[in-house]
Amino acid sequence: MCRPALCLVCLLVATTAGAQDRVLRTPPKDAGVETLEQRRALQEATAYQFGVFTGFGFSDAVAASGIDFVHESVDDSLRNWTPAHYDHGNSLAVADVDGDGNLDLYFLTQLGANQLYRNLGDGSFENVTERAGIGLADRISVAASFADIDNDGDADLFVTSVRGGNALFINDGEGRFLDATEGSGLAYSGHSSGAAFLDYDSDGLLDLFVTNVGVYTNDELGRGGFFRALPDAFLGHRFPERTEKSRLYRNLGEGRFEDVSAAADWIDSSWSGDAFIIDLNEDRLTDLYVLNMQGDDHYYENQGGGRFRERTPELFPKTSWGAMSGKFFDYDNDGLFDLMVTDMHSDMHDLEVNPLVDEKRKYVVPLDDGENNIAGNAFYEQQADGSFTEISDRIGAENFWPWGLSVGDLNADGFEDVFVASSMNFPFRYGVNTVLLNDRGNALRDSEFILGIEPRQDGRTHIPLFTLDCDGADVDNPVCQSFEGTLLMEGAVGTRTSAIFDLDADGDLDIVTGEFNDRPQVLISDLSDKRRVKFLEISLRGTASNRDGLGARVEVVTENATYTRFHDGKSGYLTQSSMPIYFGLAEAAAVERVEIDWPSGAHQTVTEGLELNTRIEIEEAADTPADG
Repeated sequence: MCRPALCLVCLLVATTAGAQDRVLRTPPKDAGVETLEQRRALQEATAYQFGVFTGFGFSDAVAASGIDFVHESVDDSLRNWTPAHYDHGNSLAVADVDGDGNLDLYFLTQLGANQLYRNLGDGSFENVTERAGIGLADRISVAASFADIDNDGDADLFVTSVRGGNALFINDGEGRFLDATEGSGLAYSGHSSGAAFLDYDSDGLLDLFVTNVGVYTNDELGRGGFFRALPDAFLGHRFPERTEKSRLYRNLGEGRFEDVSAAADWIDSSWSGDAFIIDLNEDRLTDLYVLNMQGDDHYYENQGGGRFRERTPELFPKTSWGAMSGKFFDYDNDGLFDLMVTDMHSDMHDLEVNPLVDEKRKYVVPLDDGENNIAGNAFYEQQADGSFTEISDRIGAENFWPWGLSVGDLNADGFEDVFVASSMNFPFRYGVNTVLLNDRGNALRDSEFILGIEPRQDGRTHIPLFTLDCDGADVDNPVCQSFEGTLLMEGAVGTRTSAIFDLDADGDLDIVTGEFNDRPQVLISDLSDKRRVKFLEISLRGTASNRDGLGARVEVVTENATYTRFHDGKSGYLTQSSMPIYFGLAEAAAVERVEIDWPSGAHQTVTEGLELNTRIEIEEAADTPADG
């Protein structure tokens, strides 16, 4: 995902292993313990600036979890190393697939089978992939979205792939899935990426928007059956013939969907990896924000449930040039939804940065492929008139090599925080993940070292990846131009996506990561051991609205605060999950009421059964009046 002219050999140096071992790794100069310890010291020295609780931390419990999944990428991200969109990684999706009240984990990979892990309720998991029937070992998977498409009360699944055909699975209610792709209208085969369920026409059935990146492969097959990347994959957006437009599908019921992209009077042609939903004008019609990895993002406002109109220039100042992921959330608890967008591709224009100094600044790069861009992460604060002001530098939203962000109230103080999966992996240096604690709507504070997420608790920055036989099968590999014999190649570990949820049911939020060419991290919070946590988890059950309540606005009102969430299902990069909505409640004595604006147009007020520190289900009342 870097500049096509970048030389692979110049990025590799010998490790301290003996010459006879022939071990090579990516540059260790800024990835060693010394540099990480310097970063820790610098960050901990800022702790006095925090106005929020930081006296808790995370520990990696993957070894005890029973999760033994290991992501495997195609060779174009390793032994063949060709800069292409394969290195954008894969999804990690979360849902209670069997109805036992515990949230299960679905990990996607490129080579081999995806894996589903059933949550046993005690912090451990069992692999139930074979029983569930959603391994998809025959294709290069990308993204996963859980949602109830048939309103029968369980989480169904949609998976995208690279030229292997997208797939739809219907849940039988007990965690076994029927492949319903044939006849569904969703079997498109191309360079698909993110997928977002939404009820754009407000008929109570979840429709689907699928982003397609663009043509970045040729017809040559590599190991495992993947299509080899074009040598100029990251210039593809400059060639109109490589455009692969995203698609909007209308849910017709009974597992059938219709492509209505043209009928909606709008077809997005961005090189898009992901998209997410929102209702900015509060008309109960779900809008779409479509990210563009190389150019302008696009915000499309739903016009009456049938057509969409772009309003980006009217509402948003310059968008990030290389956007990867994003999320609307109420950063400052003013009842207005703000937006954070991560920008990966801008950072790849400037690789020679000092990790102790430069990773919090925006970069000035030549932006010759867009019209309305900034270089770096963007944070848009919504104003009272519905427009947005970009404030990322003021509040500290910048970081380096960001992929996906996940949002959740990690310290349960009522303000949502941000975890940013960040890295580049082979053949680049190690990049740290970023935690941004929300300092009560005034700033985002770098906290990954303070909270023990960095350095990684297993001490690893690099792992063995593959072996080259420079006297045999790999003689033509670029690395073998400078070496001979057998070479063990090591590369940096790194994260692509994440999900934030209460994995162990102790009232605080944990973090699970999706790694590239590695096992996940299962980061368990000890917040509930350090202080008394007050929270409320809400699951929605639509009746006139879609069963999941996707597209609803939910407010929790206490004696001195109002906390607002938009139920979009967006749990991380390339992922839509089916999880309860978590509200940290700070020091609240009680919840006075919950206000819900349902996608159907109904407004509902709930005042009963709102006990603190519980998970409740709120069903859309049949006699709830519509607004207006």
